[in-house]
Amino acid sequence: MFKLKHMVVGATALAMTASAAMAEKVLRIQSVLPNTADEVFMLQEFGKDVAALTNGSLTIEVLPAGAVVGPRDVMDAVDAGLVEGGFAWTHYWGGKHVAANLFGAPVAGAGVGLDNIAFLSWFQYGGGKELYDRLWDEMGVNVKGFMLQPVGPEALGWFPEPIKSMDDFRQMRFRAPPGMVGAAYADIGVPAVAMGGGDILPALEKGTIDAAEWCCPKPDSVFGFQKVLKHYYLQGLHQVVVNADMYVNRDFYNDLTELEQKALEVAANASLSKSLSYRIYENGKALKDLTDNHGVILEDTPADYFSEYMAAAKNALQVAADENEFFAEVWQSQKDFADTVVPFWAGAQASNAGLGKAHADTLK
Repeated sequence: MFKLKHMVVGATALAMTASAAMAEKVLRIQSVLPNTADEVFMLQEFGKDVAALTNGSLTIEVLPAGAVVGPRDVMDAVDAGLVEGGFAWTHYWGGKHVAANLFGAPVAGAGVGLDNIAFLSWFQYGGGKELYDRLWDEMGVNVKGFMLQPVGPEALGWFPEPIKSMDDFRQMRFRAPPGMVGAAYADIGVPAVAMGGGDILPALEKGTIDAAEWCCPKPDSVFGFQKVLKHYYLQGLHQVVVNADMYVNRDFYNDLTELEQKALEVAANASLSKSLSYRIYENGKALKDLTDNHGVILEDTPADYFSEYMAAAKNALQVAADENEFFAEVWQSQKDFADTVVPFWAGAQASNAGLGKAHADTLK
């Protein structure tokens, strides 16, 4: 009896020790955004799912931009293990490997008409995930990536006055995203300037730039662009698809249990759907507030924008494919997928888009 009692006590102590050890697994994720951003809200929702799926053995702690390193150094910090995880858009790391652009923000829907929903179909069932998993080795970083949040389609942007043609657009010093997306603007004569989201409003107020894009109605309104500019254009090609991702140090990931690794995968897949749903509603409410309460005027994008920007985007994509074998492989996969999917998806969406536009027109 005495021996059994000690065995039970010993087993309980071991279980408590094991439980405490499991609870000590904290995945610190430094974002490139402040913790007030919608993306961080959804990242925290992802963290709640991970904690629930692992019964608390793995928890997520979100660190704001600059907590450990500057936003431009997040990937290097994760690679080195300075922080266990990072959160950004993968096209931010296009300087490390040009193919990162095809996962984070494939310019003009990869030049073949992929929207954010069709992109997710390619990613999950069309071979994209397998190529995404190879990206980190191609990039030369000790990282495991998880795609979490589809963001697009992004608005063309904010302007001080209506633009009737690309000639008007070319007169504007325009904040554009970095990488291939911004380069395409430069190729068609738009003076494109890359800068962080928090720098855009001060630059507009000082006259350093004349016009700008950041994302969509909700994030744009949080930054306060409506205080300076009133002409808002929704339809753009530059970032029809945009994806925010989490990067986990590969050594940290390998030390997780199979259950914890699976929890990250399952929670990431859930986040793709939840983020998409959340953003549609939040952007809808924000756009209504902008037009009803802040004097923002919705404008139609000039027709010549689409032909000029698409031509520049396709040229940039082809140049990158000619110069980089892995980029060419990823882009070919997206084009092959689009050959099968876009005739169905674009055709099926056309009637609903027309009906939706007719309804929107009745609200003006």
